[in-house]
Amino acid sequence: MRKIIGVLLVCLCLMTAALPGETASPTTLTFWTFQELHKAFMDDAVESWNKANPNEQIILKTEVYPYDQMHNKLLISLQSGVGAPDLADIEISKFANYLKGRNPQLVPLNKIIEPKLDRLITARFENYSKDGKYYGIDYHVGATVMFYNKEYLDQAGVDVDTIVTWDDYVAAGKKVVAATGKPMTTVEVTEHWTFYPMLSQYGTDIFTPDGKVILDNADNVKVLTFIKDMIYKHEIAIPAPGGFHHAEEYWAFMNQGGAASLMMPLWFMGRFVQYMPDLKGKIIIRPLPAWEPGGNRSAGMGGTGTVVTVQSKHQDLAVRFLDAAKLSREGAIKTWTILGFDPLRWDVWDDPAMREDNIYTEYFGKEVFNMLLEIKDEINPTVITDKYPLAIDLLKKNVCFKALRELSQSPEEALKEAARELRR
Repeated sequence: MRKIIGVLLVCLCLMTAALPGETASPTTLTFWTFQELHKAFMDDAVESWNKANPNEQIILKTEVYPYDQMHNKLLISLQSGVGAPDLADIEISKFANYLKGRNPQLVPLNKIIEPKLDRLITARFENYSKDGKYYGIDYHVGATVMFYNKEYLDQAGVDVDTIVTWDDYVAAGKKVVAATGKPMTTVEVTEHWTFYPMLSQYGTDIFTPDGKVILDNADNVKVLTFIKDMIYKHEIAIPAPGGFHHAEEYWAFMNQGGAASLMMPLWFMGRFVQYMPDLKGKIIIRPLPAWEPGGNRSAGMGGTGTVVTVQSKHQDLAVRFLDAAKLSREGAIKTWTILGFDPLRWDVWDDPAMREDNIYTEYFGKEVFNMLLEIKDEINPTVITDKYPLAIDLLKKNVCFKALRELSQSPEEALKEAARELRR
């Protein structure tokens, strides 16, 4: 009887296995995101995966939700133990909410990250880690750079490559204002993309690695005071029209030649291409001025970590697919060619594919990644704690507005008030 059962089992396996030259039944993976562009990137990654793995086909079922709805739905699903997808995007300012407790409901990704760490911008992986385990993989480095309008600098007789420090930047800004009547730059007063990169570049942060609140330390007060002085003392900057660099009023202002430069992460290139077409061919990209000669000239900002949830019934496949999509050489290059982002793998930055004609090289030129190779080791990790989402909200809604726009508090007062809130 046992022999008969054994023969039947072998026959059943032969009947269900894929024959030579045939493909196995595809596996459906679910993916939640809040960004249509990320869906397009992952759809392309599935096509590449299926071509390379004919016997392990994937069907990716993607749901694109509004930002808050997706994050709330995912958190509830993970906390309840029911209904989570195989893969999901989690924006960096929300990520700490998913790492609370001893056992995050996300699959550690060390086995695909650690073998490639020597080719990766490691600071970007620390953002999504806890207790030595990596839980998310970003889409980009988010290297903060300076976008300069070369026409204005030329009118003022300023050679952009002589701007080495922030003091040089202020001096150049005064020349630009005098020669063109245009502000050197704009400052966000309802968002954090001006203050936080300069803070990180200075070598400080909101928290220490062990979670202590240092938002109100002397270094941070100095950075915020410097930004305020650019507006009201040196008069080379203005608050961004609309309050921040993603306001429609701001894009219209810049498209009409509103300011001579702008500090934002490299992924802001897409906003130039889409919303400021009249500046095509006028904008050049350079590292940030350093606080001191030899200091850091960039900071990694923004980001979205893609995760695999513990509820996935296909964890191994989901992890291997994520590896191919984001950490492979081909996937890294497509981060640029599809999304216009700076890839996590710095070893592709000098690949010829990064200089092939596309909408970004036509707008900004082909030397962007040569510049990035110079600053790849000048990006500090961001300290992410369970209070990080609250901290970012405080920077956006309270600190920057009160200290830089409303002027109802000094930089020191605004930072101390926010720090007290975090310590509570």
